[in-house]
Amino acid sequence: MPHQLNQQEIAMLREEVEMLMQERASLLKVVGAAAVFVANTDGRDLPSEAAEAAEMLSTLVNNLPEETLKDALDSVHAAVPIGDL
Repeated sequence: MPHQLNQQEIAMLREEVEMLMQERASLLKVVGAAAVFVANTDGRDLPSEAAEAAEMLSTLVNNLPEETLKDALDSVHAAVPIGDL
């Protein structure tokens, strides 16, 4: 009986890890798209409310670890020179 419970626990953990991996992939695409948006937006051209949101988004993107940002940009097939990260 303990072996069967262990197998059930392993199966549940596998499902959870798979779900988290899919969620991470989706979030990386969102972050990648946000990073591309920020990189291609001039805040001076935005209404003040949108500029504030863009600034917050820019700050959050810039605070990401470099490897996460690279993964996010890769997920949306964005080409950004390394010095621009």
